Amino acid sequence: MVDVGDKPVTRRRAIASATLTMQAETLRRIRELDVSKGNVLEVARLAGTMAAKRTAELIPLCHTLPLSAVDVAFHFPEDRTLAIEATVAATAQTGVEMEALTAVCVTALTVYDMCKSIDRTMTIESVRLEEKLGGRSGHFVRPGRPDHERTP
Repeated sequence: MVDVGDKPVTRRRAIASATLTMQAETLRRIRELDVSKGNVLEVARLAGTMAAKRTAELIPLCHTLPLSAVDVAFHFPEDRTLAIEATVAATAQTGVEMEALTAVCVTALTVYDMCKSIDRTMTIESVRLEEKLGGRSGHFVRPGRPDHERTP
């Protein structure tokens, strides 16, 4: 594990995203709360939040961080696509990119698990860092990310 002891404590934030492609009927059932296992999006949101908080237990060389915020949001860009975005923040000596990426992955896996009995064609795609703020390397915004989605 890298020694971050000499790094200054700064405010850190990272945003990661992922998409799930599925049958339109599956997404309709998710949105209308018509899945036998319950409210898919709320269960997945909680799973993603819990995963962000436990990233250091899952990724061997990650530091344990005192997270100050985790937000998991959903969007529906098409009738077959569920977009997931996780924003994670901390005041720490190292970044929270891995926590944001872990949050979107576990959120997506939870949706898959809750809906696999009705749609095994679901595909988890495009897991990626969208934005990172804080630390020595400064502000990163994925090229092509629309200006209106950038955070200050």
